[in-house]
Amino acid sequence: MAKTLIILFFATLFLGVPVAFTMGIAGIVAVFIDGSLNPLIATQRMFAGIDSFPLMAVPFFILASELMTACGLTRSLLGFANALVGHLRGGLGHVNILVSMLFAGISGSALADAAGPSAIVMRMMREAGYEKNYAGALSAATATIGPIIPPSILAVIFAISTTGVTVGGLFLAGIVPGILLGVSLALANHVISVKYGYRGRQVRAGLRELATTALAALPAIVMPGIILGGILLGVFTPTEAGAVASAYALLLGLVLRSFTLMGIYGAFVRAAVLTSSVFLIVALASIFAWLLTYLQIPQELAAAISNVTDSRLGVLFILAAFALICGLFIDTLPALIILTPILGPIAYSAGIDPLQFGMMLILNLTIGMITPPVGPVLFVISAVGRLRIEALSKAILPLLLAELLVLLLVILVPGVSTFVPNQFGFSN
Repeated sequence: MAKTLIILFFATLFLGVPVAFTMGIAGIVAVFIDGSLNPLIATQRMFAGIDSFPLMAVPFFILASELMTACGLTRSLLGFANALVGHLRGGLGHVNILVSMLFAGISGSALADAAGPSAIVMRMMREAGYEKNYAGALSAATATIGPIIPPSILAVIFAISTTGVTVGGLFLAGIVPGILLGVSLALANHVISVKYGYRGRQVRAGLRELATTALAALPAIVMPGIILGGILLGVFTPTEAGAVASAYALLLGLVLRSFTLMGIYGAFVRAAVLTSSVFLIVALASIFAWLLTYLQIPQELAAAISNVTDSRLGVLFILAAFALICGLFIDTLPALIILTPILGPIAYSAGIDPLQFGMMLILNLTIGMITPPVGPVLFVISAVGRLRIEALSKAILPLLLAELLVLLLVILVPGVSTFVPNQFGFSN
């Protein structure tokens, strides 16, 4: 069955079938061809994959993001970021990075960031004289901060795909790596801006402008605090936190009178469509991931790795390299669902902290969103900015290097991922 499963997967992938369907087709057909398993197991495993209370956090966080965008708070974040860092060398580039860091505390999604605030700042950068491919590349790179800084949709998916970690712990584990991503991209933007003469706004924002823009952005900025604070204080679970965030976003729009009926309707429709696609991927990937575990492929892979090295750091580097290669060819969400039950037991048996492994894997696969040939964020920016994917891929290389250095730090220094969770009692 193992050979049938792998052959079907790569054959359908080669034919251009979307990766979610390749996993579903390969899993279901392999079960039917083998004959040793009841065919009903396929549908049972697919429904079991989405029959999860923590997974309900995903549609709530998606809806909260859509509602916050619909009520115009993305523009408020942009104004605050511009007042804060717009005067620096390469100012609009720094604005792009800071807006993505702030919006990450709302969306938890790289694609939402790429299609929303990153796309807006990209247009502003081009109008200000930045080279169009660099503006697009930076917008794509900053979008990857979304799944790292909490709340993170990928953290929720990872937590339900393995044991020994909680959604709250993973949320906290993403704070330092997310900030480091922003700092590394800011440093890269500064170097590139010096080289090509990109400057910031001519007049530095005064205290009045800073105070005004901060007050306008405050309702959006406090949302991550509400989410994390409520979870850490035990007021609500991560799933309930998503519901609170959605209610807060809806109430905020109504109080500010920035909603229209069509705006609310559109936000709910977009959230429903995106949620449907996420749940479809989770369901179809679940049968594939279960079959890999049933066929004891993780055990065989673990045995192969143990023959190469038994050191914790050596195992982590091998797993990181394997995940990085998978991220080049498989979309982030299905790759996470497949790799977590395969690589997780190998990492834990080598003594790697589950929080460190989880953050390494999430960051690794998120970086894959800006690497060809799949790179979904690259394609979104390419479509929005009408840029050639080849030129965009070349322009993103120095920014990609900056993100890989953060990944290396996460691998080498466990405390980057574990220090903050440990302060709040999330330890393993």
